[in-house]
Amino acid sequence: MHTWLTKDLGYKVSTNRIENLYFNKMSLRSILPGPHTSKRNKEHKTYPYLLRDLKITKPNQVWGTDITYIPMANGFMYLIAVIDLYSRYVVHWSVSNSMEAEWCAEFIQEAFDMDGTPGILNTDQGAQFTSEVFTATVLASDVKLSMDGKGRATDNAFIERFWRSIKYEKLYIHPPKDGVDLYHKVEEYLYYYNNERRHSSIDDQAPATQYISFKPHVPSSRAA
Repeated sequence: MHTWLTKDLGYKVSTNRIENLYFNKMSLRSILPGPHTSKRNKEHKTYPYLLRDLKITKPNQVWGTDITYIPMANGFMYLIAVIDLYSRYVVHWSVSNSMEAEWCAEFIQEAFDMDGTPGILNTDQGAQFTSEVFTATVLASDVKLSMDGKGRATDNAFIERFWRSIKYEKLYIHPPKDGVDLYHKVEEYLYYYNNERRHSSIDDQAPATQYISFKPHVPSSRAA
């Protein structure tokens, strides 16, 4: 907008002026989310990263959870998932049109209730995961919290790889039209991912064969 106004229309206006008019005067916002889904709140307590040099030898030893955004024809939604790091099995997932900490806390409690608890839950340092409502939910279940180091996306590489898989193998090829369509596309892909898609990191097995509490259906989910 600044380039168009100054170079094409000849107005002498600063970027600060444009931002003030957009956000404060006209309350305009992009339909797309910002560049980061995980923004840190410096007032929240963070927890040390516990996975460095840790040998993961069994299911439910360590889970990893994260949030990503999914663009649609009109707007976007957020997808949260929790993955078992040993088997690569996606234990639970949910979609929502907002990233509230309460949604994340309810989501992880549902995962605990349906599939038991891991020894460690790994997250990033996003405000949703460092919030009191989320950390209290995790710690109340006697689960240790582990958090990625600041600026170290590779610390949660397992679920980051899952985001790449579901987006490039499903959602970018068949873009969802709306929230309902997104839900069904994720549901369909998760059955394939857990039960049929083979992973070289687990001896070319499907995650379901390695996850001890596997049930022969699509992993648990909830639309918020």
